[in-house]
Amino acid sequence: MGLKPDHWIRKMALENKMISPFVDNQVRDGVISYGVSSYGYDVRVADEFKIFTNVFSATVDPKNFAVNSMVDFVGDVCIIPPNSFALARTIEYFRIPRKVLTICLGKSTYARCGIIVNVTPFEPEWEGFVTLEISNTTPLPAKIYANEGLAQVLFFEADEECSVSYADKKGKYQRQQSIVLPKL
Repeated sequence: MGLKPDHWIRKMALENKMISPFVDNQVRDGVISYGVSSYGYDVRVADEFKIFTNVFSATVDPKNFAVNSMVDFVGDVCIIPPNSFALARTIEYFRIPRKVLTICLGKSTYARCGIIVNVTPFEPEWEGFVTLEISNTTPLPAKIYANEGLAQVLFFEADEECSVSYADKKGKYQRQQSIVLPKL
């Protein structure tokens, strides 16, 4: 299994619609960068957010997540409260090939501000908009800029196809069209 360079990403994005919409270069003038990079693709965060609130003092339970623990917000700048988090989604829709696995990491511009982006790997044959978890680890409110870069996706191609893909398993987060809360 090997890390894939920019020309492989361009080919897969254009020929197999692996990333849509696809930005063929690195955009960075006045924005947090996004688009294809040397060995990955910097995704943009859409303007839709679900911001965590503890107003109901609910217990966070991944088996029975209280939907009223999140406040919906749409806008160009999302403010995440101190020591809290928000969920968002990518602008880009992904279609991961059967021989590919991705790892997604937050961009350094946000990490250096104490903002951590967590995303689980995109498994072979997973597709959809990516739900992004954005943690504000600081004691101050933090700004997230919609339509700009938030995280980088690295692509790894295996020598052989996996025996069971995410699509084969009928994964519960397949073909996400919006921000998806935890489900059992």
